[in-house]
Amino acid sequence: MILRRALAREVLLTSFAVTAVIFCIFIVVRVLGFLRQAAEGVIPVDSIFILLFLKVIAYMDVILPLMMFVAMLLVLSRWSRENELTVMAASGLGLSHLLRPVVFLILVGAIIVGSFSLVVGPMAVRSVGAIEHELKSRTDIVGVSPGIFMEAQAGRAVYFVEKLNKDNGRYEGVFAWGSDAGREGVVLAQSAHRHTDPDKGQVFLVLENGVRYEGTPGDSVYRVINFERYTLRDKSTLAAPVRYPLHGWKTIRLWRSWGPHEQKEIAWRIFKVLVLPVLMVFALGFGRVQPHSSRYVSMFSALLVYFTYTNLVTMACARIPNEGVGAMGVLAFVHVGFAFAAAYLFWRRAHDQPLLVRMRPRQRAA
Repeated sequence: MILRRALAREVLLTSFAVTAVIFCIFIVVRVLGFLRQAAEGVIPVDSIFILLFLKVIAYMDVILPLMMFVAMLLVLSRWSRENELTVMAASGLGLSHLLRPVVFLILVGAIIVGSFSLVVGPMAVRSVGAIEHELKSRTDIVGVSPGIFMEAQAGRAVYFVEKLNKDNGRYEGVFAWGSDAGREGVVLAQSAHRHTDPDKGQVFLVLENGVRYEGTPGDSVYRVINFERYTLRDKSTLAAPVRYPLHGWKTIRLWRSWGPHEQKEIAWRIFKVLVLPVLMVFALGFGRVQPHSSRYVSMFSALLVYFTYTNLVTMACARIPNEGVGAMGVLAFVHVGFAFAAAYLFWRRAHDQPLLVRMRPRQRAA
């Protein structure tokens, strides 16, 4: 009982530690990308953290099985290195004695991974799509940070804002330059605000108390227009319904549609749950290292099995829209084959036998 609780506790703690390390790497990479987009004016700075959080949630169903697999390998490898498994064997407790805590870990992990794969992950993808659609529906000037020039409309417009009042959403000290049909115009305004036409769904930028300079580069004559209210239509944003990617659809909607691409998405979501018990049984076999064997070889073999397993399933899922039932059969064969290989590896390790059966030559009679 103590060993079972110790295994479950150490695997969970190690899973949290490994997941934290992977999340730190993932967050650093994603933050750099979001900061680059914010500097280019694609997204506002205040949306970086919510997008980062949703991206992490969307990848949880892929990260968690790998983290539990690696955690189980690390714990059993340490137990083998410190001869704890040897003491267990000397006490009459074999590797099969650890099946009960592993089943408990599989049930807990399957519930968590299934929740993220079937419900929470698609919800996060839909939330990211809604936020990105909202950002695209805003005027180009919304992504400008005060004191920074932003290029928009493929280089045909430049915006600059001195100050942004977050309370009322008004811009102060606005500079706008645009080029259309060879004519350039510069607009300076004391303040500006956004306006959306509810009927046509178009977005406008309303500038107040300013002046517009219009002319052709190289000419000495420019037209100067003083205005109290000047409206610019944002040509890059037209209201449109949000279209989510397939991996953001609800699972119920996928079942109701049941098209070839929907079948692929359903198979991929179910695979994320089915892969966990197979990997945990593999971890039991690879974690039991022989006294004179190198644990690095066992770890490398385990990771090789993981990447081979996931890549084969990914390729089988990708062929479902084209081959249908045939690809489903290949996917089932891959699952059953790796499950059988995991059971065979565990059986050999539990009976303290080598992985491959050595054929001994028969002795000739004298």
